[in-house]
Amino acid sequence: MPDSILLDLLAANAIHVSTDKPFTWASGWLSPIYCDNRRALSSHEARQKICDSFCQTIATYYPSATSIAAVATGAIAMGAIVAHTLKMPFAYVRPKPKDHGMGNQIEGFIGPAERVVVLEDLISTGGSSLGAVAALRSAGVDVLGMVAIFTYAFPQAARRFAEAEVELHTLESYPHLLQLLREQGRLTDEQLGVLSAWRESPETWGR
Repeated sequence: MPDSILLDLLAANAIHVSTDKPFTWASGWLSPIYCDNRRALSSHEARQKICDSFCQTIATYYPSATSIAAVATGAIAMGAIVAHTLKMPFAYVRPKPKDHGMGNQIEGFIGPAERVVVLEDLISTGGSSLGAVAALRSAGVDVLGMVAIFTYAFPQAARRFAEAEVELHTLESYPHLLQLLREQGRLTDEQLGVLSAWRESPETWGR
């Protein structure tokens, strides 16, 4: 499904480029781009394409999967849609256990005998995504791998996933996005240079 998901994300105004006035991420990093894939939830066409792509990826790489888990909060909605489509159990993983009630970190029930695929909306450094995997593994769950809508393809994230021995598949990527934006004439050469340079050292860019 070349370009189609990226085109839907662009149509949903989920991808914002601002090389002159960078965005500040929760990590404190400055960024000339911001992707809010939750905007795609408002489009039936985008939801369907993402769901179909997730299901196809899971069938191709994880045919033995028996359950779906999602990383809170961005992947919860699509995770539930995918699990419903595949007729599988569903749960989501909080960044940390609740400080009240049952104190759950994993919401929903996934038994230790389940073979789980974790869904994520976006991969940046990989920290929160791998934190969810660690929580599931601590509960005795067999995590087969992770599938995400989009990755910034940071070298730091690739190292983290390799060290954690977590297989990652993504529907779309930052390099592919830049290629599409360039082909459509949505970026000047100067903007393209800024966006390319930022990905090489995002932790220090703009400082």
